[in-house]
Amino acid sequence: MSNIYELQVKQATGNMIQMKEYEGKVLLIVNTASKCGFTPQFKELQELYDRYKDRGLEILGFPSSQFNDQEFDNMQETMEFCQLNFGVNFPMFAKVDVKGKFATPLFQHLTEEKKGILGSEIKWNFTKFLVDRNGKVVKRYAPQTNPSKIAGDIEELL
Repeated sequence: MSNIYELQVKQATGNMIQMKEYEGKVLLIVNTASKCGFTPQFKELQELYDRYKDRGLEILGFPSSQFNDQEFDNMQETMEFCQLNFGVNFPMFAKVDVKGKFATPLFQHLTEEKKGILGSEIKWNFTKFLVDRNGKVVKRYAPQTNPSKIAGDIEELL
């Protein structure tokens, strides 16, 4: 597979969409969790989105419970939590597996394209992937990387 535009993802509403809808945009794709120590990163993610969305940035959040079950069971709870506590209005998607044999094809692709320090598998919540306007995964960031530290890389791609 050459890029992510060949894939489908499930929105928080349950509808399937083609990643092709994001073609030509710079993407920051993040596996999120509402009850994680890194959850306050939602604030910085939203700040990045507000600053760069008009220039072509999309931030895509994919909740996952694979790390200590730190996500709500109900998707509506997840959405309300993110909106009420952090003002999140960037696209959030249905809860997914980001590692293992049931990992969603999107995260299989992302981790094949950009391996982490300890291999390709995602090790924790808030791993971030930066994708250029052509659908190429250009960088991977560790969970502890604050989103504000990614701004320079985003600007280079915009």
